Amino acid sequence: MIALRSSLIGRRQLWADLALLGVTVVWGSSFVIVKEALVLVPPFTFIALRFTVATAVLAALFGRRMRELSRHDIGNGLLVGLFLFAGFALQTLGLGLTKASTAGFITGLSVVLVPVVAFLWLRHQPGLGSGVGVLLATVGLGLLSLGDSLAMGAGDLLVLGCAIAFALHIVAVGRFAPRVDAYAFTIIQLALTGALAWIVALVAEPVDLAVLAPPVVAAVLFLGVGATAFAFLVQNVAQRFTSPTHTALVFTMEPVFAALFAYALLGEQLGPRALAGGALILAGMLVAELRK
Repeated sequence: MIALRSSLIGRRQLWADLALLGVTVVWGSSFVIVKEALVLVPPFTFIALRFTVATAVLAALFGRRMRELSRHDIGNGLLVGLFLFAGFALQTLGLGLTKASTAGFITGLSVVLVPVVAFLWLRHQPGLGSGVGVLLATVGLGLLSLGDSLAMGAGDLLVLGCAIAFALHIVAVGRFAPRVDAYAFTIIQLALTGALAWIVALVAEPVDLAVLAPPVVAAVLFLGVGATAFAFLVQNVAQRFTSPTHTALVFTMEPVFAALFAYALLGEQLGPRALAGGALILAGMLVAELRK
């Protein structure tokens, strides 16, 4: 009976990991799309549009589930949404000052921070496989994100702040999502992020008719539906079956996909160090997967 239950849990975690890996593919492609869209649209206006579309899609499909949440659940959802807004705001600002591939790599540094936050907040100790995986991924991310001078520019530092916020978001989802309706919980997070982005956009950014340009509309629809509504819903559901540290390790594949899309679509070059870093990230994820 115990063996059967263990097998079922392992199978659920595998499917959760595969779903999260699919999310990283979508997110990896989004770095290129966001960078191109920011040429035409101010950053917070773009975030606001993206999350408004995502909220509208999920509310239309699952809005009735909101009635299942208590005030306490809503408060937790707002806290998680605050982390999410901070992550996307810093990431989007940083993308305007650094390469898409570099931004993807540094965002992946959240894998280092998640085990620390999870231990301090949830008292979750990572296993040996996760620890080795984090170490390999950290070295890989260093090779990918840092140049020969081992220095970071202003854009890189903004994206590093985004990594901290995303680490808090991953741990918070792991803390609260298993106890509530994941669909309604996701709606709250996306709605708050969109609302905060609109506030900043209306105060600090000019009204720009470029938001009506076909490339911007296409980017908002793709990112709003695929990289936001679908992606965060999958994350909130999948984290019911896997740990925050394991989630972060799977998400380290995001910068690898970001680099591949940046190379294919923008022509950004990857040298031997970047390739070695990508290989170490992949190795770290596989070690954690095989030793779980």
